[in-house]
Amino acid sequence: MPFLPRPASRFQTQVPWTPLPYSPLHETVWQFLCTASLVFGAWYIGWRWLKSLNFDALWFSIPLLIAETGSFIGLVLFTINLWSAKSPLRGALPVSARDCSDDPTTPDRPVSVDVFFATYSEDPELVRAGLQAAKKLTYPHPLNLQIHVLDDGKRPTMEAVAREEGVNYITRSDNVGFKAGNLRNAMAVTSGDFIMICDADMLPFPSFLEETLGYFRDPKVAWVQTPHWFYDIPPGIPLPAALERRLGAVGRGIGRLFERMFGPVQLGEDPFANDPQLFFDVILRRRNWANASFCCGAGSIHRREAVMEAALRQWSDQVSAAAGRNEKAARQLTGEAAISESISDVMRWQSALEEEFQPYKFHVSEDIYTSIVLHSDRERGWKSVLHPVVQSKMLSPNDLLSWTIQRFKYAGGTLDILAHDNPLFRRGLTLPQKLMYGSTFYSYLSPIWNVVFLISPIIFLFSGIAPVAGYSLDFFLHITPFLLLNELSQLVAMWGNSNAKGRAWYLAMFPLNLQALWAVVRGRKISFPVTPKDRQVGTYGRLVRWQIGVAALTVLGLIWGWACYGTGREGYTLGAMIANTVWGLSNALSMLPVIRAAYWQPDPVYEAAIVEGVKA
Repeated sequence: MPFLPRPASRFQTQVPWTPLPYSPLHETVWQFLCTASLVFGAWYIGWRWLKSLNFDALWFSIPLLIAETGSFIGLVLFTINLWSAKSPLRGALPVSARDCSDDPTTPDRPVSVDVFFATYSEDPELVRAGLQAAKKLTYPHPLNLQIHVLDDGKRPTMEAVAREEGVNYITRSDNVGFKAGNLRNAMAVTSGDFIMICDADMLPFPSFLEETLGYFRDPKVAWVQTPHWFYDIPPGIPLPAALERRLGAVGRGIGRLFERMFGPVQLGEDPFANDPQLFFDVILRRRNWANASFCCGAGSIHRREAVMEAALRQWSDQVSAAAGRNEKAARQLTGEAAISESISDVMRWQSALEEEFQPYKFHVSEDIYTSIVLHSDRERGWKSVLHPVVQSKMLSPNDLLSWTIQRFKYAGGTLDILAHDNPLFRRGLTLPQKLMYGSTFYSYLSPIWNVVFLISPIIFLFSGIAPVAGYSLDFFLHITPFLLLNELSQLVAMWGNSNAKGRAWYLAMFPLNLQALWAVVRGRKISFPVTPKDRQVGTYGRLVRWQIGVAALTVLGLIWGWACYGTGREGYTLGAMIANTVWGLSNALSMLPVIRAAYWQPDPVYEAAIVEGVKA
């Protein structure tokens, strides 16, 4: 029974997004608005520090002010990230390997590409679908294309699928390094000029190489990343159609009237905020101007020379550092002022034997780690490109457990790099690159201040104690221009993309990110779990108990607070109630998407589509 990617009938006709066009006028408007937003934001933060502290409740006032300051710093970094949408131009497709090199001795032969499908426990038939798609890759010039299955599961069934599809099967005796080790092992037994990385569930489009290889005419380009696109995301049901199911023609009319007033509404769409367009088409794409778009693993293609040379340079630096430490220890032990050259050579040789050569870093986030290593190679000046056009499709996490496993790995892996190999202190990175990587790492510290933002209105609503000197006209005059300009600037920056869902999940992910942060602080090793490719059965209320608690306490606090205001209790002024009601409701509403995702069940039509696909 052949495998058909989930689901087979209903969503196969979905097409990926079209990249936002670059507009100098649009970029100028955005830059003006974001600059104005930051100016008013700095004015507000300065006023908060100098004029608004509640000295009768410093235990409350100071943590909130620190949280606001931390959040504002994050906004500054995010603004730098989005500053420009300019990207490098793609060159003509290379006819031969010589077209991709600045070495005149490079042979005039066809370009060679190795396509890696890394797999461990995924369904072999799922991998087969990707292999069949890879065999349809097109290129207008002679091309040496080799497709490889990198099976860390050592499964006879997977080997049989590779043999049936006429592709190479690669395995190894151990699983050291997990995916990074799997890629490294494959590099040792292959020789292509370029390496195309595919996850087990990835289906590359035939045009993948035609869309990406042109960038490599610049001999400094080390890799090109293409966007991830999840073709199995439920598209939802239009509000008029959903209401028609329950209320007939009257419901359809109500739905149409609502959409005329507030715009299109889709019920049941993407309950897990998996749509990655905002990340790839806005955030990562706008790092091209700083040569700081990082690799995201699947959907990327790498210059083998860059990966190997950067790894060799890093290995050499590690050997020199280790030898230096050994020489220092020897001098302290012997009391000698210097070590003889022969002994020094032996120590260096021993260090070379002990240090591991790592083309791909053994790390849960090997993709971003490799990006940092390549970007910091100042001598070669390696470049990266985010190509904005989708060139493959993949499966998304379809339940909150799978989603949580994936996002914990992202958060924990990134924070582990921050703790043990902070790119801000890494030699070789330019200042813009450090700011871009800093923006990524800083965003994972957000739960520290997000927790303060979530509990602050609750504290006020139940106690009447304000975190500011007073919710006076002066307060609203300082905060309102900043909030309005910030909202407007974000709207312009993400023209065509909704930031509301992403912002809600960013706030609601605080328990997961806190758990990842605490794991790294304790020195716990972040594991390499494989994200499940099949929907896990059941609901996951236990995963959202903190979000439910925040939402419930906020609602109860609002009831209590307005009751206190109605009875004239001290501290519950109208300005304070308005500010904390808007704040609290925004927090509570931000918790709802993740709570809904925990209890979400696919539409029966969606399930029927999956069954149809399996039967086919």
